[in-house]
Amino acid sequence: MYPKTVQTIQEYLPHRYPFLLVDRINGVDLEDSEGPVIRAIKNVTINEEFFNGHFPGHPVMPGVLILEAMAQAAGLLGMTILGGERDPNMLYYFAGADNVRFKRPIVPGDQVVLEARYINSRRGIWKFDCRALVDDEVACAALITCAERVMEKA
Repeated sequence: MYPKTVQTIQEYLPHRYPFLLVDRINGVDLEDSEGPVIRAIKNVTINEEFFNGHFPGHPVMPGVLILEAMAQAAGLLGMTILGGERDPNMLYYFAGADNVRFKRPIVPGDQVVLEARYINSRRGIWKFDCRALVDDEVACAALITCAERVMEKA
């Protein structure tokens, strides 16, 4: 069943280049004893456009994009949890981040493992405990809040 490719990811997320920050889903465990969890990856290359200005001669992935990548993984987990109950017009908006900690920079050549663990959801507000790891070392951790919204059909 896993891994899931970018084509599957694009069925759940509306993001596209250059803002799709999840390359592959390595696994989802809806039965984990600590709560449903997703593990996905983002391959970081020097070809990323943001490296042109962040920072010339010393490329570092911007923290806001690390948070966005974790939020995208969280959205993928939320949609997976909903399964067949998911409205195909539903989107998850990144609504907030708490307890954000950056532990190490993410640089070209890194493969970032994105982990999002479901905490709870109420009235369309979902909470996830997220981490971005490089070589099993935490690069960033945060509690991510997502808001589900159904988009009007055009």
